[in-house]
Amino acid sequence: MIEFSVVDWAAWAPGLATRSAWQDWAQAPWLPEGEDTPALPEVPAMQRRRIERLGRMAIQAACWCEAGEGADSRVPLVFASRHGDVARSMELLAALVAEEALSPTTFGLSVHNAIGALYSITRGHRGNNLALAAGKATAEAACLEAAGLLADGAEEVRIVVYDPPLPALYAEFIDEPAPFHAWCWRVRRPDAAGVRLQLHWQATDAPDDPPGLLPHALDLQRFLLSAQPRCERVIDGQRWTWTRGG
Repeated sequence: MIEFSVVDWAAWAPGLATRSAWQDWAQAPWLPEGEDTPALPEVPAMQRRRIERLGRMAIQAACWCEAGEGADSRVPLVFASRHGDVARSMELLAALVAEEALSPTTFGLSVHNAIGALYSITRGHRGNNLALAAGKATAEAACLEAAGLLADGAEEVRIVVYDPPLPALYAEFIDEPAPFHAWCWRVRRPDAAGVRLQLHWQATDAPDDPPGLLPHALDLQRFLLSAQPRCERVIDGQRWTWTRGG
C-alpha cells in the first residue's frame, strides 16, 4: 500500500481546458474529442514549433502545476504514458518501408522520454526526471515511483500522465478508449494538505475489467475530482484499489 496527498492538479484534453470545465466533467464524464491544442505560452515560439500535439498537452499540464518554482524547480518529475508519441514512431516506420532516410530529429523526439526532456530543456528544469510505461496500469506505476521518491526524501513529486489515440493500424489491439488527454498531480506525503489517496494492490485470478467509458488513466483524474470514495480496476492479474481519506 502507498499513500500520498495530491496538493494540486492540472489537466488538458480537447474541450477541457479550464479547472471549472474539468470539475463539471467529473460529475458527468464524456470521452474528450476534438482538434484543439493547448497554446502553451510558457514555451518560446521557436521551441514550441518542435513539440507535437501530445507533447504540448503534457507540457502544458506540467507548466500549470509548477507552483511558482518555474524554471528553477528541482521537484522530481515522473512522466508516464502507455503509448507515448506513437505518431512519430509511425512516421519513422513509414520511412523505413519506403526505404527513405530517417530523420534524426524525428527519431530523437520519438523516444519515450522525449516529452519529459523537452519540458526540462524549454523550462530549465534541473530536477530528477524519468519516463515510464506499464500498460493499462501506467498511472499506478507512476504513483508507485512517486511514492518511492517521497520516501527517499523528496518533499514533492509531480506526476505527468498523458496518452494519444492509437493509429488505425493498431485498431485490433486497442483494449480501452484512447482519447488525447494529459494530467499532472503535485503529490506530497500523506500528512500534507490536499486530497489524501491510498493505493492498494493484490494478485487476483479475476479477468481484466471490460473497457469503460474512459481509459483507466483518465478515469483516475475523474476519481480525484469526484466525491467517489473508491475506484477499483483489475489489470493483468492485479487488483488495483484507490481509496480517499485516511
